Amino acid sequence: MAATYTAVHPVRRPEGRPARDDFAFVTGTIPGLQDGQVLVENLLLSVDPYMREALEFEDWQEGFGMEGRTLGRVVASREPSLPVGAIVFHRHGWSTHAILGPRDTRRIVEPADGVPLSAYLGILGGTGLTAYVGLTRVAKLQPGEDLFVSAAAGAVGSAVGQIARVLGARRIVGSAGSAAKVDRLVQELGFDAAFDYHGGDLSKKLAEAAPDGVDVYFDNVGGDHLEAAIDGLREFGRIAWCGAIAQYDSLRTPPAAPRNLFDVVGKRIRLEGFLVRDHGDVRPEFEDFITPHLRSGAVRVDETVVDGFENIVDAFLGLLAGENTGKMLVRAGS
Repeated sequence: MAATYTAVHPVRRPEGRPARDDFAFVTGTIPGLQDGQVLVENLLLSVDPYMREALEFEDWQEGFGMEGRTLGRVVASREPSLPVGAIVFHRHGWSTHAILGPRDTRRIVEPADGVPLSAYLGILGGTGLTAYVGLTRVAKLQPGEDLFVSAAAGAVGSAVGQIARVLGARRIVGSAGSAAKVDRLVQELGFDAAFDYHGGDLSKKLAEAAPDGVDVYFDNVGGDHLEAAIDGLREFGRIAWCGAIAQYDSLRTPPAAPRNLFDVVGKRIRLEGFLVRDHGDVRPEFEDFITPHLRSGAVRVDETVVDGFENIVDAFLGLLAGENTGKMLVRAGS
């Protein structure tokens, strides 16, 4: 049983884009287990855009370090339902170890054949569930409809595009942050069209990629992307608003609303924000839906993996800089 843990703590609120000096690695002694507790060694840790928003608040900590989705192995147990060797999902991330109880964990009992464990933090985890909920419960995408998704090369965006395809979407358009990512969306992930959002008029770029407009917009960015989507949506279009990564570095500055916001009324567009944590009841349905497509290869496990817990801050900063494709993960153990 490990005697100490290493964790990451923020040391101050970032001013704009976070930097390495905004974080500190700390070590501590792991306390003894109480009845009903287990000690988990973290194996795979997720870094996600929402963590930038969490840095603005005081409730960033879960367990020894920052909150974050994590997969780990039980290495000591005083809880019969979680024996040594069990693999669990939990949210006490940004630490090498965690002390947990059954209510803090979801046991991965039998990973699906042909599906890597890492998928349970990505396409088969909260990332894929977010995409599925936004498409099916919020936007109610129908077969034959056209979709635009922003930040399409990221974790949620790439899941949205792939899931929309198997749901029967007709034309799928994505925005991304580089020509290489644009090519990957079209050539590898099955998007019909994509564009680099840097430079130029986003409304014009979307109109070129979807000249007949779109029915659904899945928003991971906010700001000018939302404005362009309102321009491009047909009457009675729907917007599933998941994130606003364009605004996370300036949360203390009120964002400029899209200049065409009133067009939501004229076009009778429905805009709904959502949090995946409110839709935990959908998980069994989602897993039954997505697992056969993962096994067949119709949906890919799309991820970027950084090795070493000591590199978790760099992985997070790289995520915010757009250095990943798909889910950004840190492999802390094996």
